[in-house]
Amino acid sequence: MTELGTALATPDAKARYVRRLFDTIADRYDLITVLLSFGLDRRWKVRLADLAAIQAGARVLDLACGTGDIAFDLARRGAHATGLDLTHRMLALARRKPDASLTSRFIQGDMMALPFPAASFDVVTTGYGIRNVPRIEPAIAEIARVLRPGGLFLSLDFDRPANAMMRGVYLGYLNVVGGALGWILHRDPDTYRYIPASLARYPGAGQVSAMLEAAGFHDARVVPVLGGLMAINVARRC
Repeated sequence: MTELGTALATPDAKARYVRRLFDTIADRYDLITVLLSFGLDRRWKVRLADLAAIQAGARVLDLACGTGDIAFDLARRGAHATGLDLTHRMLALARRKPDASLTSRFIQGDMMALPFPAASFDVVTTGYGIRNVPRIEPAIAEIARVLRPGGLFLSLDFDRPANAMMRGVYLGYLNVVGGALGWILHRDPDTYRYIPASLARYPGAGQVSAMLEAAGFHDARVVPVLGGLMAINVARRC
């Protein structure tokens, strides 16, 4: 097993690796999302915000918020937005952005143990959070707990194409380009090879939708993005 494979082999190992990884890449996070997505990442996040259909004054939580893109977009639409991330440096960068003067606030915390009372939020969102969490089911349970009844959950992430050939090309692209960028920016090709490695272990948007329904959500659906290479999970809490 490769060093990266070992790092992702168990939930506890993944938790340690992900914490170190995002500490390492925080200052280049915005750049790398642009490069890997050919500049489309922003458009995908806007699509997620559109699907959220934010009402003025809505209480919104953005998980794995990174440097704040989704939280800021939701705040511009009238939400009282809170961003939560495991990585202190990501939050520090978010607080320095011009949009930090909006109603957004940022809190360091773990998706599997959210520091909020039950039914605190009308909408919960995440960009790339579900794939990165060490255990998906506890994170979904926490999301359900902090959402009010009838509240909406939306998750943007890479997906696993059903077609084997397309899946191979997709993972190959992420391996090659991620490896090159990892070497150029960090002298470690595995830095961004983490993305295809985590995707190979990710159940995919369809299975995440089933997990949401099993956890008490309804109207769970998958919105394909970029021809199914990306996806947005949408579900409503019962």
